[in-house]
Amino acid sequence: MLSVPKTCRNIAFNPPTILGGHEKARRQSIEPLVYSGSLDSFEHKDSTPSIGREIPGLQIEKILASPEANTLIRDLAITVSERGVVFLRNQDVSVNSLIELGQRLSTLTGSPSSSGLHIHPITEAGSELGDQISVISSVKQKKGFAPTIDPLAEPSKFSSNGWHADITFEPVPSDYAILKIHTLPATGGDTLWASGYEIYNRLSPATAKYLEGLTAIHDGNFFNGVAERLGHALRTDARGSELNQGKNLQAVHPVIRTNPVTGWKSVFVNKAFTKRIVELTKDESDVILGYLFNLVSLNHDNQVRFKWSKNDVAIWDNRSNWHTATYDHNEVRIGDRVVSLGEAPYFDSGSVGRKEGLERREKILSNGKGEGVRRGDGEGEN
Repeated sequence: MLSVPKTCRNIAFNPPTILGGHEKARRQSIEPLVYSGSLDSFEHKDSTPSIGREIPGLQIEKILASPEANTLIRDLAITVSERGVVFLRNQDVSVNSLIELGQRLSTLTGSPSSSGLHIHPITEAGSELGDQISVISSVKQKKGFAPTIDPLAEPSKFSSNGWHADITFEPVPSDYAILKIHTLPATGGDTLWASGYEIYNRLSPATAKYLEGLTAIHDGNFFNGVAERLGHALRTDARGSELNQGKNLQAVHPVIRTNPVTGWKSVFVNKAFTKRIVELTKDESDVILGYLFNLVSLNHDNQVRFKWSKNDVAIWDNRSNWHTATYDHNEVRIGDRVVSLGEAPYFDSGSVGRKEGLERREKILSNGKGEGVRRGDGEGEN
């Protein structure tokens, strides 16, 4: 019979705890997904060590028409979740196919059955492309917005104020987003992305542990004013989920979120929508949020900047990334965006940081037990 050392007898082995989430928007499983290798025949190039991947030969329409479409789309979604954002050049893809891809990226990776495609609060009812397409337009931007995101605020001279993740003011926010730019200026109009995984890895262990127990308010109520400026009513009916409805565009989410596809932790606050950490005083909240926002905007080594060409497509995971447009042009820039809804955000105390997750993967591979695990994906200094 084994004897337990005295020093170990009082140790409690607690199961992982879950912070956040909602019973009406919960995944069937929170186990990380494993890439099957179906995209290995496509050449690819990582944009930076921490974020971004370009797959030059992949055409969305061909994947959708393939007999192996479900496997290919699932692996594409896993790649997006691991690399943050994937770039596909010169896509001959219809709006309906973008809608189909957006829904399948989400459902094939285990999103709740109650989650569909998002209808943005300022999408005009009866719009030509339908409720599930957000037209990203420099013309509409000038009419209803300012570069600071908030049109009611005095315009800032800091372009970094635009960093955000899509629709985090919704109780059930986005998992994946797809953007195709079809009209663009001769120069300018780039988009930048930054990795939430990497920002988490840059926190000290003590700070990370502290933040893992906190929640924050995300507010998008300025869209009420935007809708008024654009001359149509705010969409108050269900916006892709029964939990996303009404005029009050506000939600509370964990400060540190687990991405269920990868099982990796990410910082989940953003300059555009996150207003206050609930458990702290306003002064404390302002200091901590300011520090986290600076980690995003001041670390150029954790950013990828994409220069669009006509009909390029970007697909990203809003659960663990931020992005911002560049307002450095006076010409017309227009694109079509599809945003799918995932689960209500949660933090799983049993999840790990990206660096630890990759180290575990490499250990499995080195032990010869890496069937179905992709060597080298996402590798690089963290």
